[in-house]
Amino acid sequence: MAADFVDGNAFNFEQGQRARKLFAAVVLAALDDAIADDKKYGNGPEQIARWARSRDGREVLSCAGIDPNERVVSGLMAFVGNGVRTSVALSREESERRNQAEAA
Repeated sequence: MAADFVDGNAFNFEQGQRARKLFAAVVLAALDDAIADDKKYGNGPEQIARWARSRDGREVLSCAGIDPNERVVSGLMAFVGNGVRTSVALSREESERRNQAEAA
């Protein structure tokens, strides 16, 4: 009986983690879209801020495990302002290049 409870909790936890990852992927896609808008129209940071402050944006951020506060919105705006796509920013090569640049 207790093993069923533990198995159920572990399954529910795993499902929650998968859902969080799915919503995190939506946040990354929103960032990439805002970066593309910034390169095309010059309004990327405003776009991501508008999205993050919207009801849907706050819901997606919360489901991704991110507290949708103004500090987060400022961070998203700064990230979009840097213009580095999420796939590049999350890659090992990019982080190594940044570390070497900082060390030099």
